[in-house]
Amino acid sequence: MTVLDSRALNRATLARQHLLTRSDTSAPQAVAHLCGLQAQEPQEPFIGLWSRLTDFKPGQLDNALTGRTVVRTHLMRRTVHLVTSDDALAWRARHDTMLRQRVLGTYPRELAGIDLDEVAAAGRAVMADQRPRTMRELVQALEDRWPGPPRRVLGELLVAALIPVAQLPPRGLWQQTAGVRNLPLATWLARDIDPLSAGDGDPVARQLLRRYLAAYGPASSADLRAWCGLAGLPAAVKAAREELVVFRDERGRQLLDLPDAPRPHPDTPAPVRFLPAFDNAVLGYHDRGRIIDAPHRGLSVAGHRTVLVDGRVTATWTVRDRRLHISSLRPLTALEQEAVHTEAQDLTTFLDNGIEHIRLDTGN
Repeated sequence: MTVLDSRALNRATLARQHLLTRSDTSAPQAVAHLCGLQAQEPQEPFIGLWSRLTDFKPGQLDNALTGRTVVRTHLMRRTVHLVTSDDALAWRARHDTMLRQRVLGTYPRELAGIDLDEVAAAGRAVMADQRPRTMRELVQALEDRWPGPPRRVLGELLVAALIPVAQLPPRGLWQQTAGVRNLPLATWLARDIDPLSAGDGDPVARQLLRRYLAAYGPASSADLRAWCGLAGLPAAVKAAREELVVFRDERGRQLLDLPDAPRPHPDTPAPVRFLPAFDNAVLGYHDRGRIIDAPHRGLSVAGHRTVLVDGRVTATWTVRDRRLHISSLRPLTALEQEAVHTEAQDLTTFLDNGIEHIRLDTGN
């Protein structure tokens, strides 16, 4: 069985994530290929797409959101994601159990004894008038019936687990600040959520597996589970095994992949890329060693924006007081410094928010 070292896995990840070469695909097509973009920080997906797409303009994603081809909703790992409307409708029912379990696991005492189906039915009844509501407004309509849980907990239960909702624009539009207003997905998209399939295996799980491998592979079953948060996918992996190729990493873990997916040579040059907070390329795995060193792994879950140099997380970056500040995590060569600075200049043009200085702390 072929063994893929971390550099080979790194280049495969970069190729699948459109980080080795920028793609000329559209913003909605890129969102679909990536199986969504983590988006609890509303502006970050724009940076993620800029780093991946040729001539990306923020208006392209704005148009997709206002045109309802892309939607903000809780999905993978109970985290707000940008996903295509088709994927939101196709995948949501398969995530329902996980979403409930995660909220209950976060607030076990606060939600003890709560009848989730009863709360869900009451919440849907309130929102049946098709009026967008903040989480606070939804909770205010129900708190007399369920006075026990703290408002925040009851609100998270409703909008992150029990009621499939979209977060409506202008939330998530470029350089706009707006609170969250929720509307049921089926109302916003004028289409019903796909029901769970009965008697046909688990077609959504099989699709998730193949889509995940197309954007993140080669990867292990544990990586797939860490990405989506779903535990019940072994049957889908088993059913698809004959259609997949199998590798091992240097630790002996079994990695699955699509036969014809790109796996570039490990020595393929990798350009500098500026990544947003919570980027897919870093968070999409249980074992993130292919792209970030173990001592820096905490950066990936703490909301730090990062810089890839030679395909690996090598620096963090911030924008403050009209200054783009880049802090390297290791010494950079002169050529690396030049490449980082060149990409940083392009980033400042894209951000278009009056950045006047670029400061690079090289670690030398």
